[in-house]
Amino acid sequence: MRTICIIVISLCSIIVHGQEFIDDSNFEEKINGKSAFDDDKSSIIIVEFWAEFNKSNAFTDWNKIQGAQYYRCDVSKAPGAKKKYKVRMAPTVIIFVDGLKESVFKAGLDLLLPADLSEIQEAVDEAAKAGQF
Repeated sequence: MRTICIIVISLCSIIVHGQEFIDDSNFEEKINGKSAFDDDKSSIIIVEFWAEFNKSNAFTDWNKIQGAQYYRCDVSKAPGAKKKYKVRMAPTVIIFVDGLKESVFKAGLDLLLPADLSEIQEAVDEAAKAGQF
């Protein structure tokens, strides 16, 4: 039993420490962030609006997304962002390009995200192509 608890705690710490959470205090800074070395590239940021009560339906493939920075935003700690971007359900995934809302994937009444990794990655790839000169 002790071994199982240690394994579970280890897995949870990997997930929590690998995922960066944002809130109202740094939301705008994160979605508008640009690297000083990538001035010609668009900044693609994905934010998952998340809720503790529905953590079992959170997007789990965030670490497989390529070409974008991924953040998780607890809706209880970001009421301003939740209101500004009209987030009504959690999870909701929003793709921002240079700070502007580009694509939205919202959970339905069943609180399940209707998009999978391939759909979100496709939206990221389209946003990257649109940002090219």
